[in-house]
Amino acid sequence: MINTHKLFIGVLAGVILSSCNQPKTKDTDGWRVYGGNKQSTRYSSLTQIDTNNVKDLTVAWTHHTHDADTNAHSQIQCNPIIVDGVLYATTPHLKLVALNAATGEQKWAFDPDQQNITSTSPNRFALNNSRGVTYWEDGDDKRIIFCAGSFIYAVNAVNGQPIKDFGSDGKVNMHDNLDRVVKDAYITATTPGIIYKDLYIVGSRVNETSDAAPGHIRAYDLRTGKFKWIFHTIPHPGEKGYETWDDPNAWKHIGAANSWSGFSLDEARGLLFAPTGSAAFDFYGGKRKGAGLYANSLLALDAATGKLVWHYQVIHHDVWDKDLPTAPSLVTIRKDGKNIDAVAQPTKHGFIFVLDRATGKPLFPVDEKQMDIHTELVGEKLWPTQPIPRLPEPFARQSLSEKDINPNLSADERADVLNQLKGYRYGSMFIPPGKQPSVIFPGFDGGAEWGGPAADPTTGWLYINANEMAWVLTMIDATKQPTGAEDFGQAGQRLFAQNCMGCHGQDRKGSGNYPSLININKKYRDEEILNLIASGRRMMPSFKQLSLQDRQAVVSFITNNTTNQTRKFTEAKAPIDTFLNLPYQMTGYKKFLSKDGSPAIAPPWGTLNAINLNTGKREWRIPLGDDPKIKNAGTENYGGPAVTAGGLVFIAATKDSKIRAFNKTTGKLLWQADLPASGFATPSIYEVDGRQYVVIACGGGKLKTKSGDAYVAFALAGK
Repeated sequence: MINTHKLFIGVLAGVILSSCNQPKTKDTDGWRVYGGNKQSTRYSSLTQIDTNNVKDLTVAWTHHTHDADTNAHSQIQCNPIIVDGVLYATTPHLKLVALNAATGEQKWAFDPDQQNITSTSPNRFALNNSRGVTYWEDGDDKRIIFCAGSFIYAVNAVNGQPIKDFGSDGKVNMHDNLDRVVKDAYITATTPGIIYKDLYIVGSRVNETSDAAPGHIRAYDLRTGKFKWIFHTIPHPGEKGYETWDDPNAWKHIGAANSWSGFSLDEARGLLFAPTGSAAFDFYGGKRKGAGLYANSLLALDAATGKLVWHYQVIHHDVWDKDLPTAPSLVTIRKDGKNIDAVAQPTKHGFIFVLDRATGKPLFPVDEKQMDIHTELVGEKLWPTQPIPRLPEPFARQSLSEKDINPNLSADERADVLNQLKGYRYGSMFIPPGKQPSVIFPGFDGGAEWGGPAADPTTGWLYINANEMAWVLTMIDATKQPTGAEDFGQAGQRLFAQNCMGCHGQDRKGSGNYPSLININKKYRDEEILNLIASGRRMMPSFKQLSLQDRQAVVSFITNNTTNQTRKFTEAKAPIDTFLNLPYQMTGYKKFLSKDGSPAIAPPWGTLNAINLNTGKREWRIPLGDDPKIKNAGTENYGGPAVTAGGLVFIAATKDSKIRAFNKTTGKLLWQADLPASGFATPSIYEVDGRQYVVIACGGGKLKTKSGDAYVAFALAGK
C-alpha cells in the first residue's frame, strides 16, 4: 500500500530541491554522461513517454556490431551516451562506435586493437568489459575518452581519429604513475571515468589475487593526458589511514582496494565520491591484518586535488569479496523537517548507507554489531564488529535457514540440497571463511551489482534491482612449492591451483559466471590458449607474470596433453616473494544449486525494489524477470534501472532477454518487449528532434545465455 501523505511530502521536498540542485547543463536533458548524469541518478526529465502511452513503444532502430564472440561468451555491458544527436558506445571487441541516435546508422568506428601490436602477439590489448565512455568538449575540441585493455584513449568525437597529442600517441598506459612498479600486473578500467573541469578522473579493475596492483585513484589532464594527482587507497607512510594496516609495509605489497565501479560528482562542492572494493587477496586477510582503509569504503575526495575530505568504511577487514559494486547516487532527502543533501551507497550485502554529503555522517542510525571472529585459518585475524544500518530497510534477503530451501524442488532434489546444507555453515552474512564450506548470502554478485540504482529527485525514492542467489565459499590449504624436480603435468596442476582454480574450480568445470575448461582444446589451439593466458579477456585477468614455460605447463594440464605433461619443468630462478605466498586458496565461485542446477534457495532470485530515502522504508518490491519453470520467480540480473519524469522505471538486466517498464509509484508492469539477446546493461533515455528514445545494449553472454551484438532503441509509434 502506498502512503500518499508520505509520497506528497517527498514529492514536495523533491520539487523544491530539484530546481536548485540539478545543474543547469545539458546533462538534465538527455544522456550525455554514463549513468545519466554526474550525480549517478539514472534519471531522465523527459516526459513524452509516460504511464499512459508506454504500451505503444515499438522498435525504432537496431544496430548490429557484427563482432560478438559466442565461443568466448562475449558481452556488451555499455550504458551509451548521447551528445547532440550522436550515440557513443562500445562493442563486444571494444571498438568505439558513433551512431546516428535517431536511426542507428554508424558514423564511424575506432578499433583500439589497430593502435597496438598484432593480434598474434601475447601482448595484444586485453579484452575487458566496457560499461561506457566519457565525453568532453572545449569549443571545437570534442573528445571521447575510454579504456580498452590497459590504455586510456582520447578519440576525436567528430571523426573517430585518435588525438595524437594526448599521452603517448593518443593513449595513456594505466601501469604508469601508480607509485609502485606494476609492469606486468593486470590493470584496466571497466567503468568509465568522470570529468571535473579539465580533469579526467579514473579508477581501475585489477587482479584479486595476492599479486594484485594497487587500486589507487588518478586524474589526468584532458588535453594532454598528463598525470595530475593520485589518491592512495592503500595509504603510504605519513598518510591518514596508514595506521589501519598492522603491517607497516602493507603499502608495498597489498593490492586492490580499487574503485572499479565508477564515481559520482557534486560539481558545486567539487566533491568526488569514490566507492572501493576489498583488498587482495579477497578471502584471506592474514597478510593484511587490520581494518584496512581505504578498502570497502566510500571516499569523498577534493576533485581538484585528490585530497581526502571524508571516508566511510562499510565493511572492516573484508574477507567475503563485498566490494562496493556501484557508484552512489547523490540525492536530496527530507528528514526531520529539513532538506539534506545526501549520498546513497548500495552494497552487495543488501544495505543502502545514506550519508550526509558534506560530512559523511550517517543520516540513519548505524550500529557496530559484534561478529563471530573464530577462524581455523592460521594467521587470520577477523575484525570484531561490522556496521549495520537500521534504515533504510535491506533490499535483499540476508539470512538463510532450512525454511528458505526452494519448495519447487523434487523430493530427491530437496533431499540432496538438505544433505549439502548439513555440511555447510550458514545463517548470517559474516561467517568466517574456512575449510568447512560456508554459505554466502547475499551472494558474491549481490544484492546490488554494477548496474547501480536509479533515484528520482522529485520524490526521494530510489529504485534498485537485486540478485538473490546463495553461493558457497570453501578454503583449502594452498599448493606448496615443490622441493624436488617437476614435470609439466605436475607444475601445470600446481600453477592452475595458484592462478586459475578460484574461477574455474578444482574440477575445471567452471562455476558462477566462469566457463568450464573441459575440452577447451576443441575450441582453441594451444597457441591461442597461451596468448589468452598472457593477455586476459573480459572477466579473466592477464597473467603476464607467468613465464612462457609456466603458461605451457598450465596448458598441458587443462588440455590433458599427456605427451607434453611428461616434459621436464625447469624451476624459475627468481626468489619467491613470501608475502605473496599465501597459505590458503579458495576452491572457486560456486553457486548453491541442486543436482539438476536449480537454485537451492526459494525464489524470488531477482527483484526490483523502490525505497523511500526520506523515511528509509521500502515502498514496493516485485520479482524481476521470468523463469521458464516457475511463475514470479525472478531471475539473476546484471545492469540497472533508469527512472523518468514520465512516471516510469525502465530496466532490462534479466536472463530472459526482455526489457520492461514499470509504474514507478506502484511497481505495476506496464510494458515489456523481447530483445535479440539478454540486455545485461543499463538503458539510456534521450531525445532527438522531439522524439524520445530508450536504448539498451543486448550483449548477453552471462548466465549461460547466448552472446549478442545489438543495440536496440525503442520509441513511440508515429512520433
